[in-house]
Amino acid sequence: MANDREVLRIVWEGQIPVRFQVDPDEIDGVQQPENFYLMISRLSYLPLVTDKVRKHFARFVSNEHQDGEVWYDCNGTPLKWHYPIGVLYDLTTSREDNALPWCLTIHFTKFPEGVLIRCPNKEIVEAHFMSCLKEADVLKHQGKVVSAMQKKDHNQLWQGLVCDKFDQFWAVNRRLMEPVGDQDGFKHIPIRSYNEDGTYLQKLIQPTTDSGQKRTVQDLLEDFGTPVRKAAENGNTTTAQG
Repeated sequence: MANDREVLRIVWEGQIPVRFQVDPDEIDGVQQPENFYLMISRLSYLPLVTDKVRKHFARFVSNEHQDGEVWYDCNGTPLKWHYPIGVLYDLTTSREDNALPWCLTIHFTKFPEGVLIRCPNKEIVEAHFMSCLKEADVLKHQGKVVSAMQKKDHNQLWQGLVCDKFDQFWAVNRRLMEPVGDQDGFKHIPIRSYNEDGTYLQKLIQPTTDSGQKRTVQDLLEDFGTPVRKAAENGNTTTAQG
């Protein structure tokens, strides 16, 4: 993994410039708020930036809606908070229409029940993140790495992500990227293919082919089948690996 450190840092430092606007139907009064701009890590989650965005628009929204659960949309499509921001951007932006900044609308009312799951606090995001890590570890190492971690390791991982601390995060996360015990490698590769309709595909993918060769990206696309392969060719799918 040491040889990949430069690549890992480049991936870690990937950011998206985002322009936030508030739903005009929710503005209380005649004064129009200025849009709010942030640079956001592709690896982060929308609820982790909500406090900053909410604070900017709060005085333009009725007091009765201040404590409601906010949500976001992109061009009318509600955004799933439990998908990483980079995945959401890739799903809502085609190769032909990748103008920046990425434009999102924040809503304080009319939560789309049945479309989005609620996220009342950041602890829910942390629980989701750790659940994804545990799932990835089960596929890779039969759960041996995460089960051996202490609470302080979990906290270090999470705070490394929240505070954008590469070294803090990878000091713990590297354990998930290395063989365990007498294993020569990973049992399976934890990978999902996210489709533009918001669904995803996940299969058990072995790290090598039947002939013992390491799998290439093309091999992975073949494993997932024709729909995903065509979507990838059109720029309408993205992948996230744990």
